[in-house]
Amino acid sequence: MSLEVAVAAPFKARAQDRLGQGEFVVALSLEREWFSPDQAKRLVDVALGRGLLASEDGDLVPQFDPAEVTVPEGFTPDESVLREQSTFESALDAVVAAGVEKQRAVAAINERQRALAVTIEAAAVLYAREQGVAVDRLAVDVREELAAEAGDAEGDPTDADDSGAA
Repeated sequence: MSLEVAVAAPFKARAQDRLGQGEFVVALSLEREWFSPDQAKRLVDVALGRGLLASEDGDLVPQFDPAEVTVPEGFTPDESVLREQSTFESALDAVVAAGVEKQRAVAAINERQRALAVTIEAAAVLYAREQGVAVDRLAVDVREELAAEAGDAEGDPTDADDSGAA
């Protein structure tokens, strides 16, 4: 996956397991000349959203082993890596990366959506969890979307049933 390769490259080049966002952006934009600084910042956002990076104490920390990623000679990432994926696409990619065949995963996700009468995103997260794939961040996104659709964002503590009035 070219997003993973693009994210791994700065860590591999510097042989470090954490980088400041500025270092990361400089590595991608000025040193490798793959992206403009703004695009490199967008890549950080996408990688954080996809769970490839985490932000810890102001540093970016890969959530995979960059040493296991090969950066091919002459590699240049496609700008499509800057596009934010839907929750469904992210969950599906995570399941496929874990070794599940894509058609099988899509069929299983569609079946769960139909059987449970839930959104495709909720079905994808459920299936990913059933396969042992860590999709905690996606699960939070799905929960928030469902709560917003239900008009109950965060379970309003001022509900009449919970008011404690006697």
